[in-house]
Amino acid sequence: MAAMPVPEMHIRHARPEDEEALARLDRATWSALHAVVPRPAPPYAPFFNDRSGPLDHLVAEIGGAVVGYVRLALSTPLECNAHVRQIQGLAVAEEARGAGVARALLRAVQDEARSRGARRITLRVLGHNAPARKLYESEGFVVEGILPEEFFLDGAYVDDVLMGRSL
Repeated sequence: MAAMPVPEMHIRHARPEDEEALARLDRATWSALHAVVPRPAPPYAPFFNDRSGPLDHLVAEIGGAVVGYVRLALSTPLECNAHVRQIQGLAVAEEARGAGVARALLRAVQDEARSRGARRITLRVLGHNAPARKLYESEGFVVEGILPEEFFLDGAYVDDVLMGRSL
């Protein structure tokens, strides 16, 4: 019996019609491991807003289904800082974990940042999120600073780890 072909992963810019799928994914992947805001509850805020629209997101699809996204933004609104982009969200559906989706999104977002003229890319990750930190380090990000006990989450103080890399 022949093996079933594995659907190919495709990375693309988000489109307005992705909003519902991305909002569902964002709610489904909420975790105290990485979230500093409370678990979303109805009525849900729109996924896209005036600070973060479709073109600020890359989406991963497998078999036509949205299985992940990464959000890219300017670090600050200052012109003197316009050469730096920041990853401000990364999520992968539970059923797609282990398939290389997060790694593919990280690589694609670095290419996207370069295409927008960035020389550096940064991110923030909670100190207790060892799997994410390991992934970021494997993609060339280094710890550039730690804000000790920056957040009080789920009964514990948690460090805010600042990571970055040159592009």
